[in-house]
Amino acid sequence: MPLFADQLGRKLTMDAPPQRIISLVPSQTELLFDLDLGQQLVGLTKFCIHPQDKVATKTKVGGTKQLDIPLIRSLEPDLIIANKEENERGQIEQLMAEFPVYVTDVDDLEGALQMINGVGALTDRVQQAAMLTSQITRAFDRLKAESSSPLNVVYLIWRKPWMAAGKSTFIDDMLSRCGWQDALTVTRYPQLTEDMLRGVKPDVVLLSSEPYPFKEKHIQEIAEIIPQARVELVDGEMFSWYGSRLLQAPEYFIRLINRLK
Repeated sequence: MPLFADQLGRKLTMDAPPQRIISLVPSQTELLFDLDLGQQLVGLTKFCIHPQDKVATKTKVGGTKQLDIPLIRSLEPDLIIANKEENERGQIEQLMAEFPVYVTDVDDLEGALQMINGVGALTDRVQQAAMLTSQITRAFDRLKAESSSPLNVVYLIWRKPWMAAGKSTFIDDMLSRCGWQDALTVTRYPQLTEDMLRGVKPDVVLLSSEPYPFKEKHIQEIAEIIPQARVELVDGEMFSWYGSRLLQAPEYFIRLINRLK
């Protein structure tokens, strides 16, 4: 009986490739479709929006942090794919007591590639996963070749209160691969006052499209707090989705780098 380990080091045994999968993470849902596992995917969250035409037909099992456990039970999954950061620990532990749960833990590109290959091994898609990670690696190699000004960046993810992506996050790793420095020295997702925003003196403030949907009207709001900083709206999926969307991210980053030069 094959033995697998998730990214928390937990062991899972699977006597056959899973045929009824539930995904609790949007970026990993998209990955499953790109690994040709759409038929096996029986449930996903309401935040799983890609690919749009295909997720529309699937059962929604709640939000990433507010799962409908009875509904999940009724779908009789033989594999649930979750994430340490995006899902609520108590709910995932409850599911672990009843079903095989593969928990991912991704905070950099290397972890994302490991996750893709791990999901590929677990679902009998080893070759497809290896091809995908090879393509992603080549795309990021092209990004590395692009010159970028060493900018200090604040990446905002929330408003009222202001919240940003700090060190030890996947977003921080993506910023560094663009040649930029996260202006914050704290880890994870700190709340920031206006004085703190002014104090870090960023060259650029990036306003993410998710989880808070920043719009054009918020650019002026930030400009009044930090008038010396350039403010840009950015596609949050490119900076924070660590599945197959990573194929598209480097080209997006290159366009952004050139815009900020």
